[in-house]
Amino acid sequence: MKKSILLGALSVVLSFPADAALTILATVPEWAALARELGGSRVTVNAATTGLQDPHRIEAKPSLIAKARSANLVVATGAELEVGWLPVVLRESGNRTIQPGTPGYFEAATAVTMLDVPKVLDRAHGDVHAAGNPHIQTDPRNLLRVADALTARMIELDPAEAMAYRTALQEFSVKWRAAIVRWEKEAAPLKGVPVLVQHNAFPYLVQWLGLKEVGTLEPKPGVEPSASYLASVLERQQREPARMVLRPAYQHDAPSRWMAERAKIPAVVLPFTVGGTPEATDLVTLFDETVRRLLAALAGR
Repeated sequence: MKKSILLGALSVVLSFPADAALTILATVPEWAALARELGGSRVTVNAATTGLQDPHRIEAKPSLIAKARSANLVVATGAELEVGWLPVVLRESGNRTIQPGTPGYFEAATAVTMLDVPKVLDRAHGDVHAAGNPHIQTDPRNLLRVADALTARMIELDPAEAMAYRTALQEFSVKWRAAIVRWEKEAAPLKGVPVLVQHNAFPYLVQWLGLKEVGTLEPKPGVEPSASYLASVLERQQREPARMVLRPAYQHDAPSRWMAERAKIPAVVLPFTVGGTPEATDLVTLFDETVRRLLAALAGR
């Protein structure tokens, strides 16, 4: 296995013209944005999805397969987030250098500590992920770990630009650590605030900011709630009231709107990824907007 991986990496490197950049296909907007931060003009980056698409459910269109065919590196979340479509894209691309197990395939989830790892795998429990909850991008601290691992992979594939990639990583890390300090200071009033979530999309955000998740509007992950289930959550709200209900921008708003109207609490749409809201245009504004919206809801605005 190690020998085949090394040979794969060598074939990729030797296929680069001296002045060529890496061509990267990122499955979701956050990794596309991170790759641009780390690669700058040395990389060409395409995103397979937008901030308003459900990353679990994407169609493997010919245009997407064509992008994979020309890529040197695929950056995926992993943890089965893209299991419904990425294997098809990779297989149909015919590109041997970006298949799982080769240097041209990278999974961000392998760089972080996963939450919600199931003790028992049973599809009767809903859309569960064996490796844990894949929505790692909602905690900015995870992006530092992913950036380190992704930089190492980019250097492996494009060693001639190693110094430039390391410099970009250092600059990103300094900027990002300062931003995390600022966000945590701004978000201090959110610590301990009870929230409902429409989908189990925010365990990393909840852990980071110290929010208290008291319920989910889906009876099981990925399963639409019935009226009777929502009524049971509303009844529980009387005993353990949440201050707001959160949903990712890509999800339809009917369940959270139903709950917000009856419980008299704000329904908060969070960008979830770059492009999820008009204000979340890059990684910094993604978290600027996330913190701003949560604080606005807490203040009743």
